Amino acid sequence: MCGICGIIDYRQGSKIDPAVINNMCSRMIHRGPDSAGTYVENNYSPVVGFGHRRLKIIDLSESAKQPMPNEDKTVWAVFNGEIYNFKELRLNLEERGHKFMSHSDTEVIVHLYEEYGADSINKLRGMFAFALWDQKKQTLLLARDRVGKKPLLYHSGANNFCFASEFDSLLASGLVDKEINQEAINCYLTFGYIPSPLTIYNNVYKLPPANFLILKDGKFKIDRYWSLDYSKKIKISEQEAAGEVLKLLKEAVGIRLYSDVPLGAFLSGGIDSSTVVGLMSELSGGKVKTFSIGFQEQEYSELKYARSIARHFNTEHNEFIVKPKALDILPLLVERYGEPYADSSCIPAYYVSRETRKYVTVALNGDGGDELFAGYERYQAMVLSGIYQKIPVPVRLISTFFKNIIPDSVNPKNSLRRLRRFLDGASLPFQQRYLRWIGIFDNAMKKEIYTDDFSGKIARDEPQKFIAPFLDNLGRLDMLDCLLMADTNTYLPDDLLVKVDIASMANSLEGRSPFLDHKLMEFAASLPSQYKMKGLIKKYILKKAVKDLIPKENIHRRKMGFGMPVGRWFRSDLKEFLNETLLSKTSLKRGYFKPESIRFMAKQHILGEADCSMQLWSLLMLELWHRRYIDR
Repeated sequence: MCGICGIIDYRQGSKIDPAVINNMCSRMIHRGPDSAGTYVENNYSPVVGFGHRRLKIIDLSESAKQPMPNEDKTVWAVFNGEIYNFKELRLNLEERGHKFMSHSDTEVIVHLYEEYGADSINKLRGMFAFALWDQKKQTLLLARDRVGKKPLLYHSGANNFCFASEFDSLLASGLVDKEINQEAINCYLTFGYIPSPLTIYNNVYKLPPANFLILKDGKFKIDRYWSLDYSKKIKISEQEAAGEVLKLLKEAVGIRLYSDVPLGAFLSGGIDSSTVVGLMSELSGGKVKTFSIGFQEQEYSELKYARSIARHFNTEHNEFIVKPKALDILPLLVERYGEPYADSSCIPAYYVSRETRKYVTVALNGDGGDELFAGYERYQAMVLSGIYQKIPVPVRLISTFFKNIIPDSVNPKNSLRRLRRFLDGASLPFQQRYLRWIGIFDNAMKKEIYTDDFSGKIARDEPQKFIAPFLDNLGRLDMLDCLLMADTNTYLPDDLLVKVDIASMANSLEGRSPFLDHKLMEFAASLPSQYKMKGLIKKYILKKAVKDLIPKENIHRRKMGFGMPVGRWFRSDLKEFLNETLLSKTSLKRGYFKPESIRFMAKQHILGEADCSMQLWSLLMLELWHRRYIDR
């Protein structure tokens, strides 16, 4: 894992100051504390500068240092990630006459590009974001892995172009005007994250997953090189499908065990992380190091399930308890994420990464299992809502009355609260129903809090544009496949994978995700949807595949998620912090929100009259971002 950055300048007579590239690199030292490197070429037009921060994982020698050239130094690369099939690719390239100076996967990318150009991206199996400068063709190639595990931001100016792994590094180029994208804020308040390719700044973009960008003569184009196909279903028995899932999972775990530094695994005790730990135990030949996080609030803590798996596989187990004072690291996280980000589980993710890094440099995880095999409760809710909508209207009116008398101040994990949330969206059309159940602020809530000035600057239905391309397939695909496609292309790369990348790399820890191996993903997409959710049984085929690997209680336990008890903390330990930050004069004068509406929302929550924890948290993180990146 590493951090990459670069500048291409087309201005006549311009020069790139190596100090600028070094400064961009220094903002990402946490991504690569082991070494740094730069390449600056000011003798041709355009002038080019590349920078790299290195976390040593494979080939710890200096011969693997980046930026890395080809033999005649006409192609230069900076790379962030891991290529798991680099050894077999290298053998093929050596047979074609390519000479290697290191044992790194980065050098394979360089020679693969020489041989196949942009088509080389399809041959890579792994997680990656890289930049390649071809001096002969005067072209820049940027590429990002299929699922979006590794980040890549870019800015295109009138006569220049720059890119980086993180916002702080990109801003250090001095080329980016910090002009806030108002529409991005609107989308953020719907999703809790800013969907790609948008960012919080105008004219700064995220390169979407499975895309590559080619820049030549100051102009660039972006193309997609891979996507999952849910329409082509294979004919296969349940038994055969379960066997193939286990086989592909074992292969995906096996190739992710290659490392020249110590590795371990995150363990929640859920089916996904337990499966990864179980397969690691089979394949590694020694004790697996496992790491878990929990809370004093037992309804949020999964430690007992993690301990059960740790005992079952005799792992070297480590635990950490998150307390309210954990929010002391919020300013650091706001800086690392670089734009508003409202997934509160970034805090336990940071702490488990910090504790893990004390023992290992690489950690495998169970990310992606829910999107591949239908693990979220909202999939069940979608099926049930289809049945609900067939109930006669008078009966549904009775349920609406019942919904209105359910108190909103109960624990978010309470069954009555879940029922209220279900009834709140069950009668809506398909896409609106999905947005209601995944969203933080719906349009009615936004109308209550937005100022007239801010409302006039944004499009009401803009957030729906990011999910419509996937949910519009309803009819061509069945409902579950549409939902899996939407989550795999939006929530997974823009929320979950961002969380894990930033939380782990803030601690100089590499995360690897076997469930997101693209061969496993392609197979899962080809399975009939009823294999993934049979009736209301989530992850049906995965549970069948691992029934002899992990204990039954861990297979069939209810999913808890990785949430934080922030709602409770806002009423106790964090009440003063909320008042001093979100309800401060500075915050209430931003111009986005009606001050009286924000005050009322906070008062309702603190008094226990309503649960506004998600809304307050998202607004708090937006305010903290302003203080770090705009006010300063």
